[in-house]
Amino acid sequence: MSIMDQLSMKDKVIVITGASSGIGLATARLFSECGATVCMLDINDAAGEEAAGQIGEAGGNAKYYHCDVTQKTETGSVPDTIIQEFGRIDVLFNNAGIISRKSVLDLEENEWDMTINVHVKGVYLLSKTIIPYMIKMGGGSIINTGSGWGLKGGPNAVSYCAAKAGIVNMTRAMAIDHGRHNIRVNAVCPGDIDTPMLHDEAAQLGEDDSEYMKESANRPLRRVGQPIDVANTVLFLASDLSSWITGTSIVVDGGGLA
Repeated sequence: MSIMDQLSMKDKVIVITGASSGIGLATARLFSECGATVCMLDINDAAGEEAAGQIGEAGGNAKYYHCDVTQKTETGSVPDTIIQEFGRIDVLFNNAGIISRKSVLDLEENEWDMTINVHVKGVYLLSKTIIPYMIKMGGGSIINTGSGWGLKGGPNAVSYCAAKAGIVNMTRAMAIDHGRHNIRVNAVCPGDIDTPMLHDEAAQLGEDDSEYMKESANRPLRRVGQPIDVANTVLFLASDLSSWITGTSIVVDGGGLA
């Protein structure tokens, strides 16, 4: 089998959360270009519908679904709808995320709860619904979005660091549990990526946006990451090129943790 055949997503169905912008959107576009049917989940309906429409206009196959990953009713019903429409789910990319740039002293309880719920509970809920479908199909691939700050600490981001560390270890545990089902579970751990969330961090910290981006580029490869940098890694982890890789976290950060 050629490398291109192993990278092909033809006839596969991928579910992506946080798909209306940033890393999720870049991944949706890339998988569409590789032949996948892309199911885009988000709570930003206007942006999600527009993004799915643009992928369709470019010749891809994408559909948007409203889904709050913290709500069991929605994470249960949306995959059911996808299965009814397309008959399968081959790849789940748990990517939805938020960040609150605060220390323990400044963070409110509701902010803690929301960060943990979006990241950790969201991965749990969607995986719990989708894994049984993958088992019936004979396998699948799950990729979770961790972070460099899931592997080391970061300033004024205690809830985010806790949530991302949780995702990294959930990834290992899920890989152990479901390897026997031919389901591979891995994480991608980005550094600073030029997304709306990164610019929102600058605003939360009261820093000048352009200066914050320059600071973010202060890493061995001397640039801020782009969403496609992460999307390329997700494609690798979803494809047959990584068929003997599971339970690992791949850092995509331009050398920031080096």
